[in-house]
Amino acid sequence: MEKFFKISARGSTVKTELLAGVTTFMAMAYILMVNAGMFAELGEVSYGAIYIATAISAVVGTVLIGLLSNLPLAQASGMGLNAFFVYTVCLGLGLSYANALVLVLIDGIVFILLTVSGLRKKIFDAIPKAVRVAIPAGIGLFIAFVGLQNAGLIVPSSSTGVTLASFNLFNGTATWGTVMPLLVTLLGVIVIAALSKLNVKGAVLYGMLGGTALYYLLGLTVEGFYDPASTSYFLGGTLSEAGEWTANTLSLNPFDAFRDFGTQAFGKVFTEGFDFSAFLEGHSVASLVMVIITTSLAFCLVDMFDTLGTLYGACARGKLLTPSGEVPNMERAMLADAIATTTGAVCGTSTVTTFVESSAGIAAGAKTGLASIFTSLCFIVAMFLSPIAQLIPSFATAAALIYVGVLMMNCVRDIDWTNITDAVPAFLTVAIMPFSYNISYGIAFGIISYLLISAFTGKIRKTRLATWFIALLFGIMLFMSH
Repeated sequence: MEKFFKISARGSTVKTELLAGVTTFMAMAYILMVNAGMFAELGEVSYGAIYIATAISAVVGTVLIGLLSNLPLAQASGMGLNAFFVYTVCLGLGLSYANALVLVLIDGIVFILLTVSGLRKKIFDAIPKAVRVAIPAGIGLFIAFVGLQNAGLIVPSSSTGVTLASFNLFNGTATWGTVMPLLVTLLGVIVIAALSKLNVKGAVLYGMLGGTALYYLLGLTVEGFYDPASTSYFLGGTLSEAGEWTANTLSLNPFDAFRDFGTQAFGKVFTEGFDFSAFLEGHSVASLVMVIITTSLAFCLVDMFDTLGTLYGACARGKLLTPSGEVPNMERAMLADAIATTTGAVCGTSTVTTFVESSAGIAAGAKTGLASIFTSLCFIVAMFLSPIAQLIPSFATAAALIYVGVLMMNCVRDIDWTNITDAVPAFLTVAIMPFSYNISYGIAFGIISYLLISAFTGKIRKTRLATWFIALLFGIMLFMSH
């Protein structure tokens, strides 16, 4: 280990790397529950199957980035990209779960080719800086909006589209059974924020666990939350729109999740993914082609920006950058990310990317890839805890989604809001994503508006040809697929 990871040369120890690796895991373990709960909404794959798929892809990605780049970083299914997969590609565009995995597979393969060929930087530079900076903020609002809806805090409205759920217990529009979960989510966000302010490692995970405990404790005060007549093992219940609770059943066998993974998720991209007949029943072949091209491009662009931003940010915080300010072994780290995304598609989950929560481990002293190996070992252990993970209700995971949305908003400070050429594309990128429930639409409006403003203000010569080509693809998508 000393020779391979150069632990002493970087001023670290095995003990420090171990503690830092566990710290990183604690900071990002929430992805196992959040990702599984999100995919389960599709009704095509179970919570347990995605829980295992998420864990396996995290293990592969984290081990690869540790071995190939010797950096203390960790990977898993990216927040935002998983919401894009579920709510936009599947529930929005109408592709099946297996169809969407094909797009993730394309993303991974293209990412590998771009990294090996060196074309990655040219594509990255082709996207206007204002749009690049705004993308994380738009995704953050998108994720937060999903969390608010999953918690039931934001509900449909016939007059305004959406509105705040009722908290009024006095006029009959709300009951304690409907208000209690909303309070759990709000308190969860506050607890996560407070723990983060106190620099508690794993604040998001602890906030979710605390929210879960509060949810079941307060459940004792809600009629119908527990069903004493149920003969099967259960904990808690599910709330219907009418405010009635039904008991949840729960399997205590951790191997049930592995069985579901093998039958519902693993290899689905090959066995069912390339069958687009259901989508073609209501769409043309040309529309399908544009959806595949532009959605894969959106996956790839977001993955690329997310990974690059995290690599620079995490390494800068740990003072791991080279004297010239570059990320050491960046191409190898990007390759690990691309291979992990491809593996994730085969396993049955969305795009795998480097997690910003790796900064927690770096802050704890991690300096080598050995910390990543320890993080991956934690994910392996977590695979056998799926029955416990299933106890965490959507009201608790919603708090994590909302808080992650908060974290992703910090990039807006880097936007020059006094420069209209930057401000309008950035605003459209941020606003369109949550309002349209589509990340690619936000990117499309951002790039197209930037080019048009540049053209009308005499700056067309300063724009890149590649930027126009990407804008053309997104423009065709808007006219053909929506």
